Amino acid sequence: MTYDVIVAGGGPVGLACAISLARDGRKVCVVERSPLSVLADPPFDGREIALTHHASNWLKDTGAWGEIPVESICPMHTARIETGAVGSPPLLFDAPAEGPDALGHLVANHLIRRALYRVAACTPGVEIRSGEGIETARHDARSASVTLTDGTKLNADLLVAADGRFSKLRDAAGIGAIVHDFGRSILVCRMHHPEPHAHTALQWFDEGQTIALLPIAPDGREGASSSLVLTLPDEDIARLKALEPEAFNAEITERTHGRMGPMTLESPRCSYPLKAVYAHRFHAPRFALIGDAAVGMHPITAHGFNLGLKGQETLARAIHDGPGDAGAPSVLAKFARTHRLATAPLFAATNAIATVYTRDEAPFLAARKLGLAVANRLLPFKSAVTNMLMDRHS
Repeated sequence: MTYDVIVAGGGPVGLACAISLARDGRKVCVVERSPLSVLADPPFDGREIALTHHASNWLKDTGAWGEIPVESICPMHTARIETGAVGSPPLLFDAPAEGPDALGHLVANHLIRRALYRVAACTPGVEIRSGEGIETARHDARSASVTLTDGTKLNADLLVAADGRFSKLRDAAGIGAIVHDFGRSILVCRMHHPEPHAHTALQWFDEGQTIALLPIAPDGREGASSSLVLTLPDEDIARLKALEPEAFNAEITERTHGRMGPMTLESPRCSYPLKAVYAHRFHAPRFALIGDAAVGMHPITAHGFNLGLKGQETLARAIHDGPGDAGAPSVLAKFARTHRLATAPLFAATNAIATVYTRDEAPFLAARKLGLAVANRLLPFKSAVTNMLMDRHS
C-alpha cells in the first residue's frame, strides 16, 4: 500500500498522469470514485475535445490514439469566428498551406477517457482502485497518505489532486482559487444537419447567445453532424434541456438562423455551469494540483484538456529531473513555476475574451466587429494564433 505517487481522480488528466509517471518507472495508484464499469466504458457527456497536435502526438506516443475509433476522429481544417448577425465578415484561421492539413482534431471526451483507461490498465506500475472515494488525506514535509472510504490506508511520496475544478482535496489542503462565475450555463449535444460543415469549427458570438458548432463526422451525401455548444442564462439552458425533441430541434434551427438547414438532435443533452477556476497555488508539501483542479478554463478557446495534458507532462518531467523523491520541494516548486507561466496569461486572456464577446451593450458589439475586422488583416497575428491553436512549437 506504498507508492511513489497517488493520483486522486481517474479522469483523462489523472489517467494521463499515471501513465506518464509509470512509463518513467514510478509506482502509481489512481483512486477513482466511479465504478470500474464507468471507467472502462464512460458514458457520453456531450463534450468534444479540440486536440492540438501536441496532445494528439502525446496520445499516439502512449498508444491511446490507437484505442480511439478512426471514424470518431474529425480533423478541423478551419476555425471561423463571427460576431453579430449572420453574414457579418468572419475571422478565419486555416490550416497552413505547408501542412499539416488540420488545425487539430475533434474527439469526444468519453472516447479519450476510455482510451486512456485501456492504456493505464495495462501499463506496468499503475494500479487503479475504482469505486473508492478518499475519506481523508494527509500530506506534510515527510510523506503523504489517504484513507479510502473502505478504511484502506495508502501511503506515497506525493499526492496529486486531479479531482476537477471544484476539487475537495484542494479545499482540504487550504488552497484557495479564483472562481470566475460567468452567470451562464452551456448545453452540449450532437445535431445532424443537411448542410456540410466542411470541417470548419464555428464560434459565433450572436446577440443574446453564444453558439459553437464543431464538426464531429465527415460530410456525407445525407448531411453532416456537429456538436452544438450553446451558452445562455441558466434558466434558458434548463428549459431547452427539458424540451421535447421536436420543439428542441425547431428552436435550435431558429437560433442558428437555419444556416445549416433543419437541425435534428441525435444525442443526449448535457449541461454544465460556466465557471472558470484558477488555484492560488499549485502545490503544498507533498501535494500537487493538475488538470481542472489547478486551472479550469472557459471552453471558448478550447485550451482545457490540452493545458491539463501539458500540466501532467510538466509534473512528470519535474519528477524525472529531480533528486529521485517525487514529492521533493524542489520538484514541486519547479512544476508550479513552469505551469503558472504556461497558464496564467492564457487564463487571463480567455476570461477577457469571454467577457467582451458575450456582452451585448452597443460599445461591446461595435468593439467586437471592429476587432474581428482588424484581426483579419493582421497576418502576423493570424499566424501566431494559428500556431497557438495547433501548438506547433511545443
